[in-house]
Formats: sequence, C-alpha cells, structure tokens
Amino acid sequence: MLFEQIVQKNDEAVRSGLPRQVLDKESRYYGGTLDPATGIAWVNHTTGTPTDMCNWGTALVNPASAFYQDETLLERLQLASEFVLGAQHEDGSISPGWTNYHSPPDTAFVVVGYSQLYKVLEKSGWAPLQPTLDNMKQFLSRSISVMLTGGCHTPNHRWVLCAALGCLYELFGDPRLIERANQWLAEGIDITPDGEWTERSNGIYNAVSDIMLIYAARMLNKPELVEPVRKNLRMMVYLIHPSGEVVTDYSGRQDLGHIHDLSSYYLPYAMLAVQDHDSLFAGMAELSGKILENAGAASVHVLVQMLLDPALQGPFVAEGIPMQQVVPTRYKKILNQDFVRSEYLDQIESAGHQGRIFHSRLHLDFGSPIARIREEEISVTLMTETPSFFALRHGAVRLLALQVSSYFYPGYVPMDEMKVNEDGSYVLYGEQKKGYYGPVKSELLPATASTPISPWYLLPHQERELTHEQTFRVEIEAIPSDDLQTWKLHIKAQEPADVMMQLSFVFGSEGHIVSGEYEDLGQDRALWSGGTLRYESGEEWIELEGGEAAHRSTSVREANLPSNCKVVLVNVMTPVDKVFTLRLSPPTAH
Repeated sequence: MLFEQIVQKNDEAVRSGLPRQVLDKESRYYGGTLDPATGIAWVNHTTGTPTDMCNWGTALVNPASAFYQDETLLERLQLASEFVLGAQHEDGSISPGWTNYHSPPDTAFVVVGYSQLYKVLEKSGWAPLQPTLDNMKQFLSRSISVMLTGGCHTPNHRWVLCAALGCLYELFGDPRLIERANQWLAEGIDITPDGEWTERSNGIYNAVSDIMLIYAARMLNKPELVEPVRKNLRMMVYLIHPSGEVVTDYSGRQDLGHIHDLSSYYLPYAMLAVQDHDSLFAGMAELSGKILENAGAASVHVLVQMLLDPALQGPFVAEGIPMQQVVPTRYKKILNQDFVRSEYLDQIESAGHQGRIFHSRLHLDFGSPIARIREEEISVTLMTETPSFFALRHGAVRLLALQVSSYFYPGYVPMDEMKVNEDGSYVLYGEQKKGYYGPVKSELLPATASTPISPWYLLPHQERELTHEQTFRVEIEAIPSDDLQTWKLHIKAQEPADVMMQLSFVFGSEGHIVSGEYEDLGQDRALWSGGTLRYESGEEWIELEGGEAAHRSTSVREANLPSNCKVVLVNVMTPVDKVFTLRLSPPTAH
C-alpha cells in the first residue's frame, strides 16, 4: 500500500538526515541540516532544513513510524526550528542558496510547507512539541510582511505566493492577506484551453502551478481556481513516454531535455481524484504514486498531506471512486491547435513594455502547438518554438531531438507554425528575417553625434530605415506510416541560395551507432555523409537514410549542441529539397 511505502521511505529519510544536522554550537549553521550537494545548511523548500523538518515531524506524530514520539528526534526537530528562525532575514524573507536572495517566492514555498507541517504537529496534540510549534509560528508570523509586499520572477511564482497567503490567512486571519492574494489573482490565469501553462514546463513548473492553485483554492475559499488545474492534469495524460518519462522536449524552463517522471504530479492527481471522484485522475495518481522515491520537498510533502487528509492514503476505490480508467497508450493529439496565439501576440505593443522585461522572460512561446503521437512503445513529439522540432522514443531507443540550424540567422531555426493534413501528415514552418539599417536622419541625431565622441549606444537605432531584408523559410513535412514504424521527413528551404544548414539528430548517450558512412568528430559527434545509419539501444534500433555532407562545418555558431548525448550531423546547402527516412525495429514484448 502506498501509505506504508511512503512511511518507510520517510523513515529512511529521517535516518539519512540526522547525521547531516550541524551540532557544533560554534557553527553559523548550528541546528541546520547540510545540503549534500553544497555542504551548506539552507532554509529552502527543496534541499533545505524545512524539508528535513517535514520528514522528522511527520515521523514523530505518525504511529506507523519507527520514530513515533522519539525524544531524541524531538530535540533535533526543535533545534532545526531554531536554526530556521535564526536564518530568517529581518524583512521576513529567506535566501534559498541559489541566485535568489531575500526572495519572496522562495519564502512562499517555505511558508506553504512550514504552515502545513505546523497543522500536522498541532493536530497531534503531543505537548512536548509546543516549543517547536512556537518557533514555527513565529517564523510564519514574521513572513507576513514579505508576503504582503513581495513580488515574483516567473508566472508560477504568483500562484505560490497566493498559496502562501492563503496558508497564513488560515493561521492568522489577517484580511490583508486575502487582499494581496486577490491582487495577484486579478492578473488572470495563464493557461490555454488545452491546459498548457505559460512556462510549458512538464517536468517541474506545471506541477508547481497545479498544487499551489489547489492549496490556494482551499485556503482562500476559491474553488474556481481548481478548474485550470483540471485542464493541465488532463493534458498531461498525453505527455508521458512509454518509460514513464515526462515529455520535456519543448519546455520553456530548466527541465528542457532533462529526464523527469510523474512523481511531482502525485499530489495534484490524488487530491483531485478524491475531491472529484475522477477515475482518470485516480489512474494517474496510481501511476505517479508507484514511482515516488521519497515524501518530497517541504511544500509538496506527500506524508504531510496524507496525515492531514487520510483519504489521500488510498486506495481511492475505498473513497467511492470508480475503478481507474486505463491511461491511454494509443492516441494522436494536437495541443493548442485552436489556440489563437497570433491574436494575443498582436497585442504585445499595446502592453507598453516594448518587449523589455527584467529578471524574467516574456515566454512568447506560450500556446505554441504541440503534436503528441503514441502507439504503445512508440512515442513521438512534434513541436514549435523550440530548438528541436521532432523527438521520438521507441522502447530503449531515444531520439531526443531533431534540430535545424543555419548560418542565415546563426543558430537554430525554430518552427513557428504547425498544421495537420487530411492524410495524417504534419507540416511545420519556420521563418526568419534579417536585414540592414540605413543612417539616422540628421534631424533625429542626438547632440553627441556632433561631438568628438559619439557612442553607438546613444544613437536612436529605432529610427533607422530597414534595407535589403531577406527571408529564410524552412518547411518540414513529417509523414508517418499507419503503425508509426516509418517516418519520412521532407525538408525544404529554397532561398536565399547558398545558406549553409545543419541538421542534428540527438540520441541518448546509452546507445551506439553501428552503421553508416560518417566521420567521427570526437566528443560523441559524427558527420553523416551517406549510407544507412543505425543507432541501437537495448533490443531496439532506429535506421536513418538521407545523410549528406554538402559543407565541412562541424557546428553552427549560436547552435550549442547538448552534452552527454550522441549527435549525428548532416550538412546541406540551400536550395534544399530532401527526404530523410526513419525506420524503427519491429515491436518487442516488454
């Protein structure tokens, strides 16, 4: 049963955490637990002391734990609470130990986890916990000021702040907390009708937005905030590879191209499976629950939530939820196909920021179309507004990315549009423009232009006349066979002539290239000039036809190839009208 599994893993986390606690009274980190990666004790919600406190606190009040009411662990927990309180800045914030300092959103993550652990400990009624509870409540009380005034960096941070404001309101009842949450919520929810959040981060930040809006909905008594979460959770059903790996090929955040699984989605799926009596959510909760390796970070600590709501301990059928539906493994799904992205982009000028945003980014790729095709062990993604336009999984074979780069506008050529033809093929288009700029009219020049020194950066470049603009357009048609065992990729790029282009087939490092005419460039790079190239991993393989070496460049400026991968390069010159054929090994029983 999942609950027993999590209790056991949490007890293991307690055992591994205790030796990391600093017990030297002369140390600045006295009472904190050292982050294994840095050797520093932090106050953050992931690798910091609050997460160890969640592990220890849930063990202390859970009769099923080997550490239930353990007096030594109780002392350690109190000591940790003193460290966290002492590390809090005078403005109520914390600095998590990376890039963000005096950070309101990182403080909010801690507040969410800390306040819910507080509820678990208080609910236990165990009197010896009172000194720890007093320290925790003081930390939370001090954080009110930064939650009332603090800002954010990224779209998901707004929902983390709302969740924290709701948690503090539930504990202290200060109406200003509701008012501040309403200010954030008044900005509107950043999700497409198909369930895509701004950051397109299936590996990390989708799940963050999901769970934080569930918390906010409950603490702020705003049930409508759960509706966008439902959309995203239904979308995620179509973004899972056969291995259980989540599709991260087009992320707008740091999970891009990295391996992530569904474990971070357990709580959103489980909480809404219980709330909605939804069989698909129950199935996804079971799927994600099977791969939980630990109780999680403080803000999403699974055991904290299970102790607060025993219904989350499962099985869900015991709560009246019908038997789970089978999570689909055969589908063709276009995400954001009907999203009127261009209409939103056309309104950017009216926003007034002129495309300038500091300490963050605009995420102009929001709502870009994505095609997901799954046939049991074959999983394919076609995507726009990313360095890669095609990715494929076939059992153990991983074609992580297929990218087009050129020297026209040095770097990758992202696809801008996607459409589906009646015959089932997919067409992607990418267009880039590059031009030149004439002299600034004399009446528009600044005073510095007539002095001995005229800095380039003081000239009104926006007033220059555009000349000799060129357009480079790439069209790619992806044509699958009915069983997805064969794909033909027809690539066209006509003008301007003599543009050096390069295609990069990026494979997982675990496999091997066993055939084909190619030059080994070192560092797992190969220039493929012809013949049938085969990449093998485990029992599966993928064969490619279409190699060419029309020029000798081994890379394209600004197109940085990923590390820890095997990359096969193909060099072509415009005009290009070329077909690559991909064939997969026959299906094997797993």
